[in-house]
Amino acid sequence: MEAGVAAGTELAVGTEPAASEAEAVAEAEAAVVAEALRLLRIEPSAAGDASAGRAGDAAEPCSESGRLASQIRRLYGANRRAARPFWLCLTGFAAGTPIYEQCFRMNDGFAGYLMDTTPESYLDLFPLEAIVYLTPDSENVLEDIDPSKVYVLGGLVDESIHKELTLRRAREQHLQTARLPIREYMVRAPNARNYHSETLAINQVFDVLSTFYETRSWPAALRAGVSSGKGYVLPDTAHQAETAPSTTAAQGNALLHGEELHRQEASA
Repeated sequence: MEAGVAAGTELAVGTEPAASEAEAVAEAEAAVVAEALRLLRIEPSAAGDASAGRAGDAAEPCSESGRLASQIRRLYGANRRAARPFWLCLTGFAAGTPIYEQCFRMNDGFAGYLMDTTPESYLDLFPLEAIVYLTPDSENVLEDIDPSKVYVLGGLVDESIHKELTLRRAREQHLQTARLPIREYMVRAPNARNYHSETLAINQVFDVLSTFYETRSWPAALRAGVSSGKGYVLPDTAHQAETAPSTTAAQGNALLHGEELHRQEASA
């Protein structure tokens, strides 16, 4: 979930109620859940808050929207390959907005994407009590995906990170919040920059949620969505990284011993 200036997104997972009890039973028997992954966006006011006090030029919003459009393309591609694809919906998606124009400009065949688009806000589409706003600053850990909930991913696209921006926005809207269990299942990896971030791009969060929904394994899901560049790794990966130098040193010592033995045999 990346913070930034121009365009923002929110991503939600939910289900639609069955039209009748009979239909609900039929769906359960068929092990089919009415899955919904709704990709949403923060209103321009939120982007304005993020950019307050920052110097920028007129090209910056287009750049940020372009990066967001690229992430949407990757997310859509991942959804098409998923074993259990989600229904996607872009809300706040109005003609004339930067993200609208960039999606059609950058993404070939965007008009044919199997997703819904609407200029409406997610607040007008779903009951407030059903929405869980995903933000890395939440105190609540996402432990499972509840089909009766709508999960909203909040974030803006930029290199800079605006601390608690999405959390403040969720609180203003009186929404439940949750974060991905990165610190529960992963550890900080040593790196030259001492950089560790739980802020992910929207396509990375999608990969986490999609993999978890398919495998029911948070380690597998986090491995799929959290790149090593974020400074977090699974414990087994961290152990391998720590033992690698000693292994290399041992191999080097063995090589030196072999060369010494060869010299001794030659002199004999």
